[in-house]
Amino acid sequence: MSFTLTFVSLLIASTLIRLWLGGRHITYVQAHRNLVPAAFSDNITLDAHQKAADYTSAKTKLALTEAVTQALFLAVLTLGGGLQLIDDSWRTVLANQEIVRGVLVICSAMLIGGLIDLPFEYYKTFLVDEQFGFNKMTPAMFVNDLIKHSLVGLALGGPILLVALWLMQGAGDYWWLYLWLIWSAFNLIMLAVYPTFIAPLFNKFTPLKDENLKERIEMLLTKCGFKSQGLFVMDGSSRSSHGNAYFTGFGASKRVVFFDTLLERLNADEIESVLAHELGHFKHRHVIKRIAMMFFVSFLGLALLGWLMNQPWFYNDLGINQASNYMALMLFMLVSPVFLFLLRPIMASYSRKNEFEADDYAAKHASAKHLVKALVKLYRDNASTLTPDPLHSVFYDSHPPASIRISKLSGYTS
Repeated sequence: MSFTLTFVSLLIASTLIRLWLGGRHITYVQAHRNLVPAAFSDNITLDAHQKAADYTSAKTKLALTEAVTQALFLAVLTLGGGLQLIDDSWRTVLANQEIVRGVLVICSAMLIGGLIDLPFEYYKTFLVDEQFGFNKMTPAMFVNDLIKHSLVGLALGGPILLVALWLMQGAGDYWWLYLWLIWSAFNLIMLAVYPTFIAPLFNKFTPLKDENLKERIEMLLTKCGFKSQGLFVMDGSSRSSHGNAYFTGFGASKRVVFFDTLLERLNADEIESVLAHELGHFKHRHVIKRIAMMFFVSFLGLALLGWLMNQPWFYNDLGINQASNYMALMLFMLVSPVFLFLLRPIMASYSRKNEFEADDYAAKHASAKHLVKALVKLYRDNASTLTPDPLHSVFYDSHPPASIRISKLSGYTS
């Protein structure tokens, strides 16, 4: 079987699976739209439950349209000759500057892909989220964020891309190993500098001012052995009414961040329980394990790329008639997600396991009862469906379904 046939078969199969699972999800959610699950009937109204069902269906329909568009775009870029056309265009300008030409070819393809994704992002923000009362952004903020994301991405990704192509050209057979070491170091540095230098470009972060809440949180952090650079409130309400809390940073740069919308909706007991859940991720070393997993996967991926770039069929079977280092890198970035798609249920299962472990930690170090109350409020206020299709959930969801998660936590309070 040629590589072309394998690629096309997997691309079609993955797209059809996405459509099938999405269709199941919409049908299941709508079939349970008119009855609030018994475990939530005291806290979530039928109107709120129906809003969540309709919001979930709207997002899923948009995601399915986007999936088909992305599959078609990938086919056009590869087998349709799109990448080759971009390469040919830049070769007429920079015939003898392979590294610079490579950067421009890759950036051009990514720019076109970003322009294709842009209408979906705009539609979700200003039509879907707007319809259901979540959007707080203005078109000017949307454009401003887009420009800043693009500039930050170019400033950070451009040098790494240049280094990658330089190593591929002149570092010998083990260029991929040197690139992996640089890539790993870059990611660790980014984890450390992101909270202080990058995140503030997009949101305002102010120290937590509620002294009573601050004292409770600091006591919990001390009890759990967590040292942070500070407790901060993020102006999430400037863009969306969704609420959340998270840890960010690495090593001494760790921060605890609360969305202002979360602080408005939850009381002190509930906030403490949510934070205890996040501390559970820290105590179980979930972040470190995921970083280690990312490094391991990138090691294997770059080693594989080091072999593929010397295989003529890798280029020819994907619509490229002139092999080059930068084209090998671009092709690998484009097609590898197609081959990894069927691994998504495994990764989702691992993530749900981590969530259960964090819930278990929160139940033992704070209050399972208050975590349940907090989760119910978050499900309601974020319009998260309480009745996802089971198969869709198994395949995609990084968090356990609401009914299973609440049932497990309720065992601690009974």
